[in-house]
Amino acid sequence: MQKIKKLFQTAGTKNGAFSVGITIMVIAVIVVINLIFGQLPEKYRNIDVSSTKIYEISDTSRKLLKKLDSKVTLTVLAEKENTDDRIKTFLSKYDALSKNVSVKWIDPVLHPSVLKEYDVDKNTIVVLSEASGKSTNVSFDSIIVKDESSYYYTGTASESQFDADGQLTSAVNYVTSDVNKTIYRTTGHGEATLSGSVSDMMSKNNYSTKELNLVMDASIPDDCDLLLMYAPATDLSADELKTIKDYLSGGGKIMVLLGETGTSDLPNLSSILKEYGMQEAEGYIADPQRCYQNNYYYIFPNLSLSGDMAKGISSQMVLLMNAKGLNMVDAARDTITTDSFMTTSEQAYAVTEDKQTQGTYTLGAVATEKTDKAESRLTVISAASLIDSQITDTFSQLENVTVFMNAVGNNFDDVQSITIEPKSLAPEYNTVQHAGLFSLLVVFGIPILVLGSGFTVWFRRRKA
Repeated sequence: MQKIKKLFQTAGTKNGAFSVGITIMVIAVIVVINLIFGQLPEKYRNIDVSSTKIYEISDTSRKLLKKLDSKVTLTVLAEKENTDDRIKTFLSKYDALSKNVSVKWIDPVLHPSVLKEYDVDKNTIVVLSEASGKSTNVSFDSIIVKDESSYYYTGTASESQFDADGQLTSAVNYVTSDVNKTIYRTTGHGEATLSGSVSDMMSKNNYSTKELNLVMDASIPDDCDLLLMYAPATDLSADELKTIKDYLSGGGKIMVLLGETGTSDLPNLSSILKEYGMQEAEGYIADPQRCYQNNYYYIFPNLSLSGDMAKGISSQMVLLMNAKGLNMVDAARDTITTDSFMTTSEQAYAVTEDKQTQGTYTLGAVATEKTDKAESRLTVISAASLIDSQITDTFSQLENVTVFMNAVGNNFDDVQSITIEPKSLAPEYNTVQHAGLFSLLVVFGIPILVLGSGFTVWFRRRKA
């Protein structure tokens, strides 16, 4: 016993015991912190460190959920333990934003009849509003979107987008809103087709889209809330022109996106624009002052947005290519007011084969006419490329789709525009500029610095 006592009275033993004690205390503190942290709600435990912020909930969603005054239930028909962690994490964060939103999990393996009850497949979220009784479904496949085209190159479909925010908010908006709008898209004039991303945005906003051939149908249906002409390549007939003019005079809403066919080749359509104070300039617009990487025909227009048109716009970055230009002229009637919301810089040019005419050109404008009977509206965007997938899919950081959806929603007084684009799941690679200098620093600079510091310490101790 005396030997043992003497052993623990040595300086080395005391230091060792002190170190062991400190180590035990540190471990105990870490265990306690982990236990406390584990009791926190999941929304506080999951920190979004992803480069594209897939768990970040948009201001649009936050505002919608903040105003929610009725109960909405998100019933998840899936095995919770086997569900993708990204979906579970997002649902927990989404649930925490409103006391009127609740998430309920039902395991379809343990309760197989639930799929028949809801008439859906497993791995589906059923969104139901108690007040309206309306419901809609959001599948996991529409949240974690896969790029099927990659299957042909790699043998597997890679994940491309995470769209939980957009899908859930549009579903909540749908079940809590009693407003549905019908948009008719003209056909028969070589019009372009809406891209998948724009069609998805239309659905998210409760817009029903239908096709309308004015040659076959002599009139515009009564349930048409907006008539959309997307890049027509051929002109309206005389009968179609009369139908559209009658529709506008009766308080109709029309939106036109001009394609690469000039209105000189579309005289009837051009006459409608001119009647409402817009006349197309000849040629394509080049803007050396506001262009993309010295390509003068790829333009970043100046935006003059206010009210509903400005919702969700933060970067003010919109890209147009092969745009036509509009000049503001006197409208046919004093009751018509025309305002621009997209323009070029003062250094822009309208370029033809023969000449270049400098000036400031309008790229987007809204004309309204108020009468005692009704209010009509004509929205014109001079470049259909605003919603061309070649731009919107390549430059996801731009706000092209948001501007377009705001312009659509601006035709309706009782609609809240939902424009939430999905987050990219494509891998991002870190690239190092001036790799040669960086390599020299890593291979030689850091080791020399460490050795030099060590030698300095050794030399000082030796002299001491």
